[in-house]
Amino acid sequence: MADGIDLYAVFLGPLESLGLEYFVTGSVASSAYGEPRFTQDLDLVLSLSPNRTEDLRRVFPAAEFYVPPDATLREELGRASGGHFNLLHHETGVRADVYVLGRDPLHDWAMDNRRRVDLSSSLSTWLAPPEYVVVRKLAWRAEGGGERHESDIRSMLRSLGKDIDLDFVTDHADRGGFRDLWDRLRS
Repeated sequence: MADGIDLYAVFLGPLESLGLEYFVTGSVASSAYGEPRFTQDLDLVLSLSPNRTEDLRRVFPAAEFYVPPDATLREELGRASGGHFNLLHHETGVRADVYVLGRDPLHDWAMDNRRRVDLSSSLSTWLAPPEYVVVRKLAWRAEGGGERHESDIRSMLRSLGKDIDLDFVTDHADRGGFRDLWDRLRS
């Protein structure tokens, strides 16, 4: 994953320079909490207001990155539940899937409980709490996502042991309608 970490730094460095609140989730977070696996994208949740889109364009210049047009950014930022857009690094083809904070209580909880971690000696970032990562991976799997979500969850549970709030995940699995999947994976 060392090569992957260097690639992800192309997104995390500029975000850090803006001082915007964010956290990394998805397979990068599950790899940090469990067993590493390579992925070509970076999933993150970002708190971004419409008046900061120019700042985003400044740190992700068009010569190096694809950033959606302003109209698209504003549309995604205007979604009540939080929108989504992609950033693409031209040279490497690495993509960041950016989910806008919006009004999702689970996103809010995760932002309040994110963890600052060192992914390498040169890369420090904000990670989603492991409970959030597990809940989202359960939801993605329940919606038809690949089996890799299951292996990520199992790996995290093995690695974290008692350092994960299983009751929190169970409560959200009940609310999300994927309790059977959760029970199967944690057994």
